[in-house]
Amino acid sequence: MHAMVEHAAPSLATQVRTAVIWRSGSQIFTQIVSWCSTLIVIRLLAPQDYGLFAMAQVMLVLLSTMNGWGLASALIREAEVSEERLRQTLGMLILLNGGLALTQFFAAPLVALWFGQPEVADLLRVLSLLYLAVPFCALPHAILSRRMDFRRPAQVRLAAALTGAATALTGALSGWGVWTLVAAPLVMIVTEAIGMTWAAKSPIRPIFRFSGVGHIAGFGGVMTVTQLFWFVQSQADVMIAGRVLDAHMLGVYTTGLFLAQLLASKFVPPINEVAYAAYSRQQADGQNGAGAAALLATIRLVMLVALPAYAGMAVVAPVLVPVLLGEQWVEIIPLLPILSAAMAMMTLQILFAPATNARGVPGMALKIAMLGSVVMPCAFLIGSHWGVIGFAWGWVGGMGVLTAATVWFSGGLIGLRIDGLMRAIAPPLAAALAMAAGVAGLMALLPPDLMSLLALMLAVPLGVALYGAALHLIAPSRLAEALHFVRHRGDVEPAPATTA
Repeated sequence: MHAMVEHAAPSLATQVRTAVIWRSGSQIFTQIVSWCSTLIVIRLLAPQDYGLFAMAQVMLVLLSTMNGWGLASALIREAEVSEERLRQTLGMLILLNGGLALTQFFAAPLVALWFGQPEVADLLRVLSLLYLAVPFCALPHAILSRRMDFRRPAQVRLAAALTGAATALTGALSGWGVWTLVAAPLVMIVTEAIGMTWAAKSPIRPIFRFSGVGHIAGFGGVMTVTQLFWFVQSQADVMIAGRVLDAHMLGVYTTGLFLAQLLASKFVPPINEVAYAAYSRQQADGQNGAGAAALLATIRLVMLVALPAYAGMAVVAPVLVPVLLGEQWVEIIPLLPILSAAMAMMTLQILFAPATNARGVPGMALKIAMLGSVVMPCAFLIGSHWGVIGFAWGWVGGMGVLTAATVWFSGGLIGLRIDGLMRAIAPPLAAALAMAAGVAGLMALLPPDLMSLLALMLAVPLGVALYGAALHLIAPSRLAEALHFVRHRGDVEPAPATTA
């Protein structure tokens, strides 16, 4: 493979539009496939199965923060990358992930001892195979991101989702129990590794001589350390809850958290992938002053969808949970309104890291992650005295502090003004609250014995109509801006100051 040279291509705005459509649009379809299988599997498995898997996942998430995605991401910012550099990066990724696989395999009994569940050790030993496929996912992803090509990765991820869904359904119907949750991700990552390597025409022969890659290792190292602190921030609740809750209640809590985090964990990361590549391209083109405007445009578009989604989830929780998950999961219902508030803040907070990383200052995201690694565990420790509800409120308190700190420090670095941020968020927030009030009124008027599915079918269209009407009344430019983004090759017109 010859040196990777950026060929004459459509404008960055056109590439961003295409990337967002493929990365986010395909993500919706991929997640529909994944959700359908997941919801069926949740109905077939017991809360205890999800509790056991959550315990195993703590170590999996910890070691995954060190799997080298940061090393591969550093290539995205390079002006030119040779085949030798790609093969060196592959060599680093193979050594790193091989070490992680061995670490997890031999440390598995210690994790099982911490949670008091011997079966967790067996789960972790099998899950250690995941790391062997990571190099062949991370490197191709970086190569395709450099090209702003998100179409082929989207196709690969869809194929992986289909194979994972088929495996999960087979396992659940065949009585595999918790092992269903192990088999599905293994099949998915192997499919993705094969597909991504083929799509990117990525090298498969590594080089283990690493001269000249110090700057890549340094940038990737900072991002890896950031992810370590992110692990503490995001997994502290399970580490603490696994000690104070039984497997059943831990399964209830983590499944409720999964449902509340769907938007923040499934749809925002793809947008951040595109944003990071686009911000990096702007920096390479010398558009240093465009950072705040680009970030505000992203915030306006994301929060336009996120805020009504969280508000709607909060008010329809009593009918949403029985319809999606089944009656055996009704203990989740009181958690969802609390967690929805926390996830709204989290969605905003995680939009800042791509902008600061693209400016070549990954240390800012590291500082925020370090703060989160202190704030969130403290919030969960305090909340643990009140059981699962306490953990949910821990998310609200911790994310409130962390989001404020992120806006203050990261926004200052980018040049984002607080008043501009408030103008970006206020209209969809006001419209979402108005929608929530209207839907809550409808829910109160419905007969108590009405079928949950029918109640949900009445509430959702009303919510969509109320939100659209309220937003059109408060800030009609927002809907126009979203349509303009779709129709005009990704150019986002800043909303007027009076309606922003």
